[in-house]
Amino acid sequence: MFFLLLLAAAILLWTGALPDPIFQIRIDLGNLVFLLGLAGAGGWIGLHLWLRRRLDRTVETVQTQSANERRRFLRRLDHELKNPLTAIRAGLANLASAPNQDLQRSEVIDSIDAQTLRLSRLAGDLRKLAELEIRPLELTRVDSASLLQEAFDLAESQPGAAGRSLRLVLPQAPWPLPNIQGDRDLLFLAVHNLLDNALKFSCLGNTIELRAFEDGSSIVVEVADTGPGIPDEEIDQVWEELYRGQGARSVPGSGLGLPLVRAIVTRHGGQVRLRSRAGQGTVVTLRLPVT
Repeated sequence: MFFLLLLAAAILLWTGALPDPIFQIRIDLGNLVFLLGLAGAGGWIGLHLWLRRRLDRTVETVQTQSANERRRFLRRLDHELKNPLTAIRAGLANLASAPNQDLQRSEVIDSIDAQTLRLSRLAGDLRKLAELEIRPLELTRVDSASLLQEAFDLAESQPGAAGRSLRLVLPQAPWPLPNIQGDRDLLFLAVHNLLDNALKFSCLGNTIELRAFEDGSSIVVEVADTGPGIPDEEIDQVWEELYRGQGARSVPGSGLGLPLVRAIVTRHGGQVRLRSRAGQGTVVTLRLPVT
């Protein structure tokens, strides 16, 4: 309101509606410096208080988001642990009541072993994800074409590859893929996880492609499949730890594969992106800087 009154007064003075008196003020240099310093200090204090309030609000927002993410993670972890532990307890109860040398006894033991293996893999993946945040990278000059070929060969040898069409597309002309600087084991794990996901979520007759190309100062690696795809409302959540969408709950896994991939790529200064169409397939793109 005060500024509006000042603006109205200025307009009246400019238009001549009000007399425009000329004031002469005399002030010694010491007082002038004092007043300017006082005004500057007041402005600085005001700016500092404003920035502090902005910072406090930002910190509060980040802390709230972090707390929400932690609660979601713990709920998912509870769910992932509860199912195999319940199955193990039920199996042990059945084992205690099953007669020796009975076929049921053998089936119960196999079920307990499978659930124990699931828990072991979950613990291992959680450990890998935690270590990625603090583990120093073992940087070497990585032959990217060789790494992709090795990951592709391993995928082809998996039992899940039967009945799928796997393709590897690497540039040959006018030059091959450039080398990259990185931790070869971690980069291999990232590509392997993507291929393993594509195999798990594809069906007989589907196509899976591993392809790569150079794009400016980066190489782009894509794993594409013609599987069932991911619903639009789930795409943003697939990068969250332990998240498993509706179509993934019947498929073995921990829900940590894609978070591991993102953590590895981020540690290498790269970017990861997922595109998918339900009923058509999925493409995961890794962009890594070239040395």
